Amino acid sequence: MPTRIRRAEPSDVGALALTGAATFLESFAGILDGRDIVEHCRLQHAPSVYADWLADDAVAAWLAETVSPPAPVGYAVIAPPKLPLDDLSETDLELKRIYLLSRFHGGGVGRELMNHAIAESRARGARRLLLGVYSGNARALAFYARNGFVKVGERRFQVGGNIYDDDVLALDLRA
Repeated sequence: MPTRIRRAEPSDVGALALTGAATFLESFAGILDGRDIVEHCRLQHAPSVYADWLADDAVAAWLAETVSPPAPVGYAVIAPPKLPLDDLSETDLELKRIYLLSRFHGGGVGRELMNHAIAESRARGARRLLLGVYSGNARALAFYARNGFVKVGERRFQVGGNIYDDDVLALDLRA
């Protein structure tokens, strides 16, 4: 199914929130506690979260959507990092989110979203593009490895009432 990727706009807040919640549920149902997923999505994928990001010049976001009829299927967001690393640089950026509905996996849309995030990070002069990923998410870890990311740390990530282990990965943008 043909898709396009474009820079997200303030009018896309609802599409970003819905896609974020849908992809989080799709990715983690049966892995994380269902109540925790619902609460996490209520808080972390609220339209206000995306509205705040889109109002911030330090943040960039892209929306992947089907062409005809247009419907959101994924997105990516980069922002200044909030990760527990001792060697954070002022020029580092974080890939806060990159999500894609599973029926669009394997068609190059995820790679295109990643390319937008990497190109924007380089254009902003970032030294590294960082991200946190659930350490049990083998598919995501393989995707990031194919895109040149390597593990540089760990963090604890709370979803609802439970704490999970995340890997912190980095892509050296100077290479």
